[in-house]
Amino acid sequence: MILEMTRPVQAGLRQEKKYEVTANHIANVDTTGFKKDTLSFDRMMKANLSVDLTQGDVISTQNKLDVALMDEGFFKVQTVSGVRYTRNGNFHLDNLGRIVTPLGDPVLGDAGPLTVQGTNIYINSSGGVEVDGGNIGNLSVVTFADLGKIQKEGSGYFIYKGGPQDEIPPQKITMKQGTLERSNVSTVYEMTKMIDIQRMYEAAQKMMQTFDEVDGRAINDVGKLA
Repeated sequence: MILEMTRPVQAGLRQEKKYEVTANHIANVDTTGFKKDTLSFDRMMKANLSVDLTQGDVISTQNKLDVALMDEGFFKVQTVSGVRYTRNGNFHLDNLGRIVTPLGDPVLGDAGPLTVQGTNIYINSSGGVEVDGGNIGNLSVVTFADLGKIQKEGSGYFIYKGGPQDEIPPQKITMKQGTLERSNVSTVYEMTKMIDIQRMYEAAQKMMQTFDEVDGRAINDVGKLA
């Protein structure tokens, strides 16, 4: 009986976690470069999240500092906490002329941060950055030997939990200037999923209520016998 009673509790906890993840997806449907999560549970009911790295739709912005990655890989970023990675190519220039992320962190090139001194900026499909016709470096794009060790950190950043030797160049790098990669979240799918989760949660709640009623009647019956 005790085992039977724990099942709806576990089911309810699972649905709560699914709701949390799905709500986060919906909240980030318009976040540039956002990647949704895949949720799973182990035998001990511990929730495990992995990043779904499928490509999001690419939209045109005509902004010369917007860059979408059309293939695998991540832009490298220098933060106060160390190197981080992102798919959000919504870059701009800071007051030092450096190419930076929306959070103000320098985007790394092959030899460090890229500084722009000029007005005519061109970024080719391989990531080469030209300013007024002169090359100032290449946007650094990397991938990893074990993508399962990629974790989200903060707003739009990823951190790699493996060793530095796992950082490798992508087999193919294609960038497109004047575009951005949208979130890979489908609003329709996530909203439908949310409705299903709510139904499953309500079913688990009703089952727990039923067990409470049965347990209450059993206690009353024992009391009458006494």
